[in-house]
Amino acid sequence: MNGGSGPYAGVCPRREMGSGGACGLLRRVSGPEEQRLLELLSFGLVVLGAGSALLLCFIPMPYGRYSSRRFGWLLPARPAWMLQELPSLLVPLGLAACGGAVSAAWPNRLLLGCFVVHYTHRALIFPLLIREGKPTPLFTFVLAVLFCVYNGYLQGRSISNYAEYPPGWLKDPCFITGFIGWLIGMAINIHSDHILRNLRKPGETGYKIPRGGMFEYVSGANFFGEILEWFGFALACCTAESLAFALCTLFILGSRAKQHHQWYLEKFEDYPKCRKILIPFIY
Repeated sequence: MNGGSGPYAGVCPRREMGSGGACGLLRRVSGPEEQRLLELLSFGLVVLGAGSALLLCFIPMPYGRYSSRRFGWLLPARPAWMLQELPSLLVPLGLAACGGAVSAAWPNRLLLGCFVVHYTHRALIFPLLIREGKPTPLFTFVLAVLFCVYNGYLQGRSISNYAEYPPGWLKDPCFITGFIGWLIGMAINIHSDHILRNLRKPGETGYKIPRGGMFEYVSGANFFGEILEWFGFALACCTAESLAFALCTLFILGSRAKQHHQWYLEKFEDYPKCRKILIPFIY
């Protein structure tokens, strides 16, 4: 792993960008100092994830079934989710639009495409599928927006300006294995969300035990899929920034999966005792 770049950095020539506007600003700040900033932000992302996981051991994440007015005004679920996820889609696209030869390389296009595909679904499609979701507290919404801006810049800038790959990277076992992991993880995540959305029939209230798919093995099937997705992405990218995001995801979603598992055990006497928390057959 290289801080702020992919393997064999320096193989791609840069194309000059315009000197005005946002692209001109990005060109001026580009260089070793910004690479160092990305390294620090990557470290900060891991610390943020670990700290959040520790905090979640004592305070449930205030969203969904744990939503509470103690964390500010309650916002409608659909627009709140859409707006909070949009920075993770728009920021990388804006950075890529100002990129040069690095962002134009095929490995970078495909890797940025993976990130954009995920957040296109999360920001534009998933909110429309929500069935009368629980309101989102303002505090949770603001934190989510800040995180998406932070990580959108971190991943987008790394891929579009610094991660340079050798010829043949798309045939490298790291890229192929990582891409397959990303694809399978996203499919598990989407399928698990589909199961959760359809637990209740129209007009029904209350909670039910999720069954089918990866829920037969773990309580946090949707979380497992997303963690697998981002570790696959990190392997395909081979950058410090993508690894930091994967670790942050593991810390936060792992803690949330544990909360969900404990809630299910307390809520349902017939909850499957053999079902693990997050990792099939292991944890």
